[in-house]
Amino acid sequence: MVKLKTEEEIAFIKESSLILGKALAEAAKILKPGITGLEIDKLIETFIKDQGAVPSFKNYRGFPFSICCSINEAVVHGFPTSSEIKDGDIVSVDCGVFLNGFHSDSAYTFAVGEVSSKVAKLMKVTKECLYRGIENAVAGKRVGDVGYAVQNYAESNGFSVVRELVGHGLGKELHEEPEVPNYGKRGNGSVLKANTVIAIEPMINLGKREVKTLKDGWTVVTRDGSPSAHYEHTVVVRNGKPEILTTFDFVENELKNNKDLTYI
Repeated sequence: MVKLKTEEEIAFIKESSLILGKALAEAAKILKPGITGLEIDKLIETFIKDQGAVPSFKNYRGFPFSICCSINEAVVHGFPTSSEIKDGDIVSVDCGVFLNGFHSDSAYTFAVGEVSSKVAKLMKVTKECLYRGIENAVAGKRVGDVGYAVQNYAESNGFSVVRELVGHGLGKELHEEPEVPNYGKRGNGSVLKANTVIAIEPMINLGKREVKTLKDGWTVVTRDGSPSAHYEHTVVVRNGKPEILTTFDFVENELKNNKDLTYI
């Protein structure tokens, strides 16, 4: 059952989303070779709590951290660890914020130092996939239209789309209906209705699409060890034009000021 949101509820999610955009920017401030995922996790958790909000991921189904920190071949749900991030790594930081009874969800992939041209293209195309998917989050279109837009653009650029993990509705719960796959056929799937709030989150691999879950029960990695990129926005389905609730503005402002990160 898809839960349509009132304008008041959407305003609550937007407030949560603003905090989330600023929280992800905290990662952009400190990310550099030598930093650890655990340091990023602690910084973001502190920031969210200081805003009077709660990290959505902490203790969700037993997940022990406030962020997912997925590096290189890790697709999603990576544990922040004490291992130092290295020059040339790509780091996906995925986070959620719970405020006023509602969740927001967003992710951004960072290039630490210099990355190869292939990896830079993967990141650029994945972010573009996100916005192509969002363009189709319009009342009257179908879930398959969103997935087709993502899949078609990724594959036309020589990349592959993860099938096992999908976008989702969100609101009072972190994961609600509908599921929003990053692949599909135009005109297929459930009809999108105005005031549905969804998280659109392309997960695109440089190599083959197959993935596996590590022994920690959470971290999903590419089977062939190729890098993977992940970007995510919380979006309201509207008539005519979708409304993006989360923002990358704060992140990208910090990216431009951090000489240890490459802005792609």
